[in-house]
Amino acid sequence: MTRDLVGRTVVVTGGNAGLGYFTAEQLARRGARLVIASRNEAKANLAIGSLLREVENIERPSFVHLDLADLASVSRAADELADLPSIDVLVANAGITEGTADSKTVDGFESMFGTNHLGHFALISQVMPALLATAGSRIVHLGSISHRFFALDLDDDGSPERFRSFPSYSRSKLAVMTFAFELDRRLREAGHDTLSIVAHPGFALDELTPTRHGVGPSTRPHAVVQAPLRTFAQGKDAGAWPIVLAATDGYLRGGEYIGPAGWQQLRGRPRITSAKAWSRDPAVAARLWRLSEDLTGTSLTL
Repeated sequence: MTRDLVGRTVVVTGGNAGLGYFTAEQLARRGARLVIASRNEAKANLAIGSLLREVENIERPSFVHLDLADLASVSRAADELADLPSIDVLVANAGITEGTADSKTVDGFESMFGTNHLGHFALISQVMPALLATAGSRIVHLGSISHRFFALDLDDDGSPERFRSFPSYSRSKLAVMTFAFELDRRLREAGHDTLSIVAHPGFALDELTPTRHGVGPSTRPHAVVQAPLRTFAQGKDAGAWPIVLAATDGYLRGGEYIGPAGWQQLRGRPRITSAKAWSRDPAVAARLWRLSEDLTGTSLTL
């Protein structure tokens, strides 16, 4: 594989497991200098050990503590990342997939919206000067096919009786994507060459993922169980392909949505695809941007 990222620094949030780990592994094979931003240092060290075993001749990845559900932790991580010589790519991968009506971030936000969107919004806001100072830098946001199912309700008061885990997750991912597309539009308008791109993994399962010591499940189901799953799903290693393409492809111009090419975008090789129109609604994006600044206490200026 071409080592086209030699000398370039890539930050992967949640790079200690799942999609984040395999994204880091694939980028390491291309020569990237990796920073694993994670809330669990022990798990991050296990992932770093796996990277050093799986990929030959790489510089030891570094670790930055980042808890996206705690805005004070986000600020500390942003300060540490700002001290890097450059940030060529920020892969905003970390997040949670489920919660309960009582699940809150440290700052009192509904856990999925607060972690998946607001945590990354605050991080990106605070490291933006470093990104803009790096020629050709990129931000890759982790989207989801679930953004298709529920519109973004910015008037939802988050009351427990209205909470449903999957709709809340879907809307958190729609918020991520809406912000990402609007960010790219504003970057282009301001004349910057930093790109904002969305990638999604399709339907990526641990059961179909290669084992890595200390990272994820240590065993996989029998081939008889895996075979039917492979008709509509793929492993986390394949789920990382769209993320890596978004981070590296030289033909991308910003604002793209990348996912698997197979049936219903559930599996397959990555390609540029279409997102639901409401993810690119400029009026909703403007409201979301203002709300995110107010809630996080950060100002994202370009």
